[in-house]
Parts: sequence; structure tokens; C-alpha cells
Amino acid sequence: MNTQRKTKKTKILIVDDDFDYLLQQKLILEAEGHEVITAENESQAKEIINTQDFDLAIVDLMMEDMDSGFILSYEIKKKHPLTPVIIVTAVKSQTGFSFESITQEEKKWIKADLILAKPVRAEQILKEIQKLQAA
Repeated sequence: MNTQRKTKKTKILIVDDDFDYLLQQKLILEAEGHEVITAENESQAKEIINTQDFDLAIVDLMMEDMDSGFILSYEIKKKHPLTPVIIVTAVKSQTGFSFESITQEEKKWIKADLILAKPVRAEQILKEIQKLQAA
């Protein structure tokens, strides 16, 4: 998957309770030269947030609780305000709810820079990381 894009190498935190998805994303990002830290649940992620530095976070929305990703993105932004956060979610396929339909006012309370619907293609996540690094 190693692309010819010039991407700044970053330390990325990935949080997801789906071990297969977590491993897949870790392998993709490491193949691009990124350093990857993983957590399989909200409590593991909170420990990392409070003890380690990272440049970007990719967080699943629904884990132990339906809003675990919102809680984690809030915690990340509180501790590391300039760190970009991407929430990935299968909420649309499970509930029919789409984040594309919420208003700008409703988006203000979500402490994430981007919300992506699963499944997320490798090329898409790499492109989004590159955009967030450039911002």
C-alpha cells in the first residue's frame, strides 16, 4: 500500500473494540511509516491519552457505550487541544443515523475534526490524515 505521497510521519493513536479493524488499520498506517499506538477500549485509550503524546487519533464511536468515541474525542481535545481527531463509525449501518444530516450548530459539541463512516478505505484514511497534517 506504500504510496508515493509525501506524508509527514506521525504517531497515531487508534482506538477500536473490533480487533480485526484495529490490526488492519495499524498495519496500513505502519506500512506508510507512521508509528501506531492501539487501544481496544475506552479505558485503555484514557490511560494512553493521559500518559503519552501522539500527533493524531482515530477513534471508533461505539465501543463499551454508544458514545465512547465522543467521550474520548473530548478527553483528547481537553488534554491535547491541537491534536486532530477522526471518529470512525458504523452507526449509520446499525441505526440509520447519518452525521451528514446534522447542522453546524449540532456539530459544535462534537470534539472531532472529522467523522467517517465505516467501512473506511485505506486510501481515504491516508488522504484525510494528510489533509489534517497540512491544516
